[in-house]
Amino acid sequence: MPSLKDLKNRIASVKATQKITKAMQMVAAAKLRRAQEAAEAARPYSERMASVMANISGAVGGDDAPRLMTGTGKDDTHLLVVCTAERGLCGGFNTQIARHARLHAQKLQSEGKDVKILCVGKKGFDQLKRDFANQIIDRVDLREVKNIGFVNAEDIASRVSALFDANEFDVCTLFYSEFKSVISQVPTAQQLIPAKLEATEGEDAANGSDAAYEYEPDAGAILEDIIPRNIKVQILRALLENVAGEMGAKMSAMDNATRNAGDMIDKLTMSYNRQRQAQITKELIEIISGAEAL
Repeated sequence: MPSLKDLKNRIASVKATQKITKAMQMVAAAKLRRAQEAAEAARPYSERMASVMANISGAVGGDDAPRLMTGTGKDDTHLLVVCTAERGLCGGFNTQIARHARLHAQKLQSEGKDVKILCVGKKGFDQLKRDFANQIIDRVDLREVKNIGFVNAEDIASRVSALFDANEFDVCTLFYSEFKSVISQVPTAQQLIPAKLEATEGEDAANGSDAAYEYEPDAGAILEDIIPRNIKVQILRALLENVAGEMGAKMSAMDNATRNAGDMIDKLTMSYNRQRQAQITKELIEIISGAEAL
C-alpha cells in the first residue's frame, strides 16, 4: 500500500497533468474555429473546380484528352498520398487515416498491384513504416509550417506530378480525414490521377442536359491547365480538412483527459483521506492502550 507521502505526490502530479491537458484543450479550441472556417471555405472552390472539369471533359475524347485525365492506360502501380498530422495527442485521428490507407494498400497487394506511399505528416509515416517500410518513397515534413497554404499543396502536387511524368505510378489516391464536427472526422480516399470527372446533379440541372459550349482555346488545352491546378486544390483541401479534424480531435481528447484526471484526483484524494484517518485511528488506539497499561 502506498504511503501518505506517495499519495500526496501522485495527487500533485495528476493535478499538474490536468492543468496541461486543460491548457491544450483551450489552445485547440482557439485554433479550431480558424481551421474550420478555412476548411469550409475551401470546399465550394474544390467542388466547383471538379464540376467545371467534368463539364469540359465531355467535349474531349481520344488523343485530345490530357494524360493526367486518361492516365497511363494501366493499373499496375498505385501511389498512395497519405496525409496525417505532425503531432499526436489527438485521439484516434491519425490512426484512422493510417488504417484506411493500410487496408487499401493490403487490398491492392492482394490483387497483385505494386504500391508506393508518399507520407505527408510524421504520424502517418510512423505508423505505416511498420508494415510498408519498403513502399514509402518519400515523406513531406510540415512541422515548421504554422499556417497551411497553397504553397504547401503546390509542393506536394509537384512531387506527385514529377513521379507521374517519370512513369513511377499509374493511379494516385489521396487519403485524408474530412472534418464533419468536433467529434466526427471521416477518413476519405480520393483518386487524383487519372482524374475522376463526375458532374454533380445540381450542376447538370443548372446547365441543362442539352447545353452546348464553345471553348477558346480548345477544351483539351483548357484541361491541360486546369487538371494540374485541380490536383493542387484537392491536396490543399485535404490539408485544411486535416488541420480542422486534428484540432477537433485534439480538443475532444484533451477534454476527456482533463475529465479523467479529475476522476483520478477524486479517487486518490479519497484513498489519501481514508489512509490518513486509519493512521490517526491507529495512533489513538496505541495511545489509549498505553494509558490503560499504566
